[in-house]
Amino acid sequence: MALRTAPDPVLFVDRIACDGYGTCAELLPEMITLDEWGYPIMRKDPIPAHLLSHARKAVDSCPVLALRLADPGRVTIGVAPARRPATEPAVGGARSQRGTKPLRTGR
Repeated sequence: MALRTAPDPVLFVDRIACDGYGTCAELLPEMITLDEWGYPIMRKDPIPAHLLSHARKAVDSCPVLALRLADPGRVTIGVAPARRPATEPAVGGARSQRGTKPLRTGR
């Protein structure tokens, strides 16, 4: 029986949290470049073993904690959610149902 090894991790960035400091690209230029505004562009391939320590240092050095290392099968950021079939009723407040008036505030 062969032992299963964990897949090589991938880098991903939380684009909402990222403030474009560029520290990650300075520490790991082999995997990260910056766009014209200073925000990171990640290579999609897994981190090679010889760069893993540099990748961990880049993750640890992010001032806003926007950079992460993860198993490629577990990364879900950027994946579109499944759509509801059109026959399902919308879920929401009074405005989502036809023929109802929105509630008035005290003004």
